[in-house]
Amino acid sequence: MSDLIAKAAIDRRLAEIAKPVVEGLGFELVRIRLMGGKIDTVQVMADKPDGGIEVDELGQISTELSAHFDVEDPIAGEYTLEVSSPGIDRPLTRLKDFEMWQGYEAKIETEELIDGRRRFKGIIAGTEGDEVLINIDEGTVGLKFDWLSDAKLVLTDELIREVLRSRKDAGAIDETQFDEIQEIVDGEETT
Repeated sequence: MSDLIAKAAIDRRLAEIAKPVVEGLGFELVRIRLMGGKIDTVQVMADKPDGGIEVDELGQISTELSAHFDVEDPIAGEYTLEVSSPGIDRPLTRLKDFEMWQGYEAKIETEELIDGRRRFKGIIAGTEGDEVLINIDEGTVGLKFDWLSDAKLVLTDELIREVLRSRKDAGAIDETQFDEIQEIVDGEETT
């Protein structure tokens, strides 16, 4: 079974270098992409196994990856290394992500047409074997993980509330910050 962490050949090569470094630091590689442009950008998304990576931890990953990429030299020419968290509307790149985010809205795209469509938007219903289950208007659909070309959470108020709650429970934000942010999310901001 493949994953969506690194799809293109160059991305897979970069992942071969990055994954042991990121995991060796106690984090997980969520996604890696080489993005073209005037100067290429290696975009790395990493997270803690239970979520909630901090800025200084991203800096630590960036420093280590930069050193390894300098030695391995997988990219011809100049490039910029960009290390970030996956964000609230994170990409879903591993089968376990669909278990972890069960009950939340997602957009999923497949490589080939499935029952006349490639795009599915609905509530994640978990996994069954190697299939991702998603509740759409027509009912529950099972999509083989290997069929997927892209998947990500949809930014909703419910998702924002859950992420804030988990950050508060982990001690990353205090009660006052949580209350202030919660008011903004709920649309009760007063100025």
